[in-house]
Amino acid sequence: MAEADRESFLRAANVSRETEARFDTYAALLRKWSAAINLVSPASLSQIWSRHFLDSAQIFSLTATKAGIWADLGSGAGFPGLVVAILATEQAPDLAVTLVESDARKAAFLSTVARETGISVRICAERIESLAPLNANILSARALAPLPKLMEFADRHLAAAGVALFPKGAQWRAELARARSAWAFDPIVHPSVTDPDSVVLEIKGARRV
Repeated sequence: MAEADRESFLRAANVSRETEARFDTYAALLRKWSAAINLVSPASLSQIWSRHFLDSAQIFSLTATKAGIWADLGSGAGFPGLVVAILATEQAPDLAVTLVESDARKAAFLSTVARETGISVRICAERIESLAPLNANILSARALAPLPKLMEFADRHLAAAGVALFPKGAQWRAELARARSAWAFDPIVHPSVTDPDSVVLEIKGARRV
């Protein structure tokens, strides 16, 4: 099943052999480290390629911005930020990826994957609220916080003309309604390629109301 999951991802992502090798290294390290620290749920380890890699890769595919700063908040096991960084190594070499993860052990994991795959990323082992504004051109966060909280993070770390990309699950409409009580914005709703009940919200030009 895991091999079929891998092949399905590789067909969908259409990556080079070098990028494929980087993802193989990433997957092996994720399995190894997950035995010691809580990176992903044990049940999802057999679906790394679809549930985590492809779900993250779709976010990279949604933007035409291939230069500047991509900041991923609460990176955890690297989704989507580390996946973005691996894809950007060949497809968007002028894109500088910053991973923000306050948990020291998870930050160490991210550093290990970056080193072992030979990619360049900046890792900030700090709290999002206390980190100096990143002025990011693109901001992402997966499974981090409800949308109203993410909007606060975007207000601090997103450049004025920047774009936020937030994957959301089945309750995304309710989160959107709550966020609109404090923020004015018109999101673009992208259906998820991995879950019919999920979406990726593309948000820019938000302002407090």
